[in-house]
Amino acid sequence: MKKQSKKFTEALAKVDTTKLYSIDEAIKLAKEVSYAKFDETVDLAFRLGVDPRHADQMIRGAIALPAGTGKEVRVLVITSGENIKKAEEAGADYVGSDELVTKIAGGWLEFDRMIASPDMMGKLGRIGRILGPRGLMPNPKLGTVTTDVAKAVTEQKAGKVEYRTEKNGIIHVPVGKKSFDDAKLRQNINAIITAIVKAKPASSKGTYMRSLTISTTMGPGIKMDTLEATTVAN
Repeated sequence: MKKQSKKFTEALAKVDTTKLYSIDEAIKLAKEVSYAKFDETVDLAFRLGVDPRHADQMIRGAIALPAGTGKEVRVLVITSGENIKKAEEAGADYVGSDELVTKIAGGWLEFDRMIASPDMMGKLGRIGRILGPRGLMPNPKLGTVTTDVAKAVTEQKAGKVEYRTEKNGIIHVPVGKKSFDDAKLRQNINAIITAIVKAKPASSKGTYMRSLTISTTMGPGIKMDTLEATTVAN
């Protein structure tokens, strides 16, 4: 078992592990017990009553956070024709067609998000094994395969985050930075909770949101009141 650092142990001692904190309490405490010298990311971890082995219980989507993520996102667009200029004007970092596909096939991956227009998806087949495992493959369900590439670029630059159920029904999603004021973090958290609650599959039985935890990159997890969280989405 990995030994906990002295700073982590001291931070954990400030958290009542038997308590379910309100959203506002949890935000304040997460920032209070963070100790890293860099601007840590604030994350939410949902444990849901779903079985992602069944396709109808796999929850996946994307949402533009109201207050952004606080992170600079490098966006690459694979498109053609007039969409090239539109993507450039929207602020895409890299725009092109076959030449970018060839560059990626050679091992270049200096970007965080890829957007593609539908007519270019056939060209991405040969680099699917490179993009897929890294979560970079464009997907129409996530809004990254679209004819409106300008809108997609704007959303990604503004702070659109993706979420997906992992093993045991866990979803991890970033909701901002420690430097955000509490109101901005609350905005983003409300938006994510609402999206997750509304994504509940009809085949999911029993308790849907089994637990909800907030933490910073290096800080301890703080359990939140799932009843309050569910109320937020209603």
